[in-house]
Amino acid sequence: MLGRTLREVSVALKQGQITPTELCQKCLSLIKKTKFLNAYITVSEEVALKQAEESEERYKKGHSLGELDGIPVAVKDNFSTTGIKTTCASNMLKGYVPPYNATVVQKLLDQGALLMGKTNLDEFAMGSGSTDGVFGPVKNPWSYSKQYREKRKQKPHDENEDTNWLITGGSSGGSAAAVSAFTCFAALGSDTGGSTRNPAGLCGVVGLKPTYGLVSRYGLIPLVNSMDVPGILTRCVDDAATVLGVLAGHDCKDSTTVQDPVKSFILPSLTDVSKLCIGIPKEYLVPELSSEVQSLWSKAAKLFESEGAKVIEVSLPHTSYSIVCYHVLCTSEVASNMARFDGLEYGHRCDINVSTEAMYAATRREGFNDVVRGRILSGNFFLLKENYENYFIKAQKVRRLIANDFVNVFNSGVDVLLTPTTLSEAVPYVEFIKEDNRTRSAQGDIFTQAVNMAGLPAVSVPMALSNQGLPIGLQFIGRAFCDQQLLTVAKWFEKQVQFPVIQLQEIIGDCSSVFENDLASVSVKQ
Repeated sequence: MLGRTLREVSVALKQGQITPTELCQKCLSLIKKTKFLNAYITVSEEVALKQAEESEERYKKGHSLGELDGIPVAVKDNFSTTGIKTTCASNMLKGYVPPYNATVVQKLLDQGALLMGKTNLDEFAMGSGSTDGVFGPVKNPWSYSKQYREKRKQKPHDENEDTNWLITGGSSGGSAAAVSAFTCFAALGSDTGGSTRNPAGLCGVVGLKPTYGLVSRYGLIPLVNSMDVPGILTRCVDDAATVLGVLAGHDCKDSTTVQDPVKSFILPSLTDVSKLCIGIPKEYLVPELSSEVQSLWSKAAKLFESEGAKVIEVSLPHTSYSIVCYHVLCTSEVASNMARFDGLEYGHRCDINVSTEAMYAATRREGFNDVVRGRILSGNFFLLKENYENYFIKAQKVRRLIANDFVNVFNSGVDVLLTPTTLSEAVPYVEFIKEDNRTRSAQGDIFTQAVNMAGLPAVSVPMALSNQGLPIGLQFIGRAFCDQQLLTVAKWFEKQVQFPVIQLQEIIGDCSSVFENDLASVSVKQ
């Protein structure tokens, strides 16, 4: 049952093949079994079981709330959750319990979803590896997959000896790992420069960044207000569309949300792609791109072409400036947002009481890690009176040019852009930490951050396994508020490529009964 898609399980719940409580218990036992992945910071076992009980009552009465009723989900630990710790993987918020739910969390709960727990991330979502949080790094489930181990001729999993595990990508690595390891059917991430799509690409799941303004940010602890978007991680495109249908829409608590009523996101099955025009941005062919990703990118373009779609090379001329522009704007907004953590109202507070200034300084020194402090310092430098025009204002102007590049391409008749999601497959942790966070983030965000600056929807879809037996995802970028069209194309692509299911029998061991012994043969049904 855990290997099935969200929609299939929803049908099984309605037909009484399984109860919400049984489903919840299966997920909880798998969370315990895969604890060494470090995907969860907090497991909300009691809350989930209580929600499952309530869901069961509704099913008995025939009053199901919808497709998410009784479905286990996980939430990245930078979304506020009433009565459940929300830490942002930082000492600054260790032990902080919000008095309210983020809008997206509330919408999931209103539909009867079961909250399994809060997932791990880079501290305050600043990173592209999920390695820099105070609770330790997240391990990629594919490190323990049969596919990867066989390629490496590795001995069975021994967590004490294993040092060669792979990163999940980030910063929503906990959510991606939770979905990939079958501990939930969908998870919320956040996406400021690629933080949902990057780990989705490396963990072999679907990662959707909706159009800016389509989904409420209320209750998402802010990183960069003008770019943050709640993201959705699932095991297939249809499931992402189902969750988006629940989350999308105006929220009076977030003035940046769209005012117009949102239509349903049920995806038609596309049979004919001949009317589609797919754009391949030439600037995305960078020297750092691995030959395997490049080859799969070309193969995907040929797949569309062979089915009659028009595939053309397009230009996004300001791409080379985007990562620097993103860095200036991102750190500037970070510096502004992080000012609220002063030790007075909530979160960590140091013991120094010599003066208010000394208390502020020590609180922030103890509460934030080097990465966060570094970004605050950079941002404050860019916002200095003498630098403001040369850095912040100039970056805003370049951001407009980058957004216009996309507008021009879409106005020329292109429906969807096809790009890589990441430069390569997942790398071992020991390799990843050789570079500093800023260098790693610049590399990790290279194909993803321009989309956030332009406010467009994008989705990473797993395409194939590399020669190492690891997932490689490709990114589709759509026009603003054409999320449904984007997902429809992504669904067609997903059906064509038939990405293989991760084989985790080795680490699941005696939990294999939860899959009714058919995990290896489960395929994502369309």
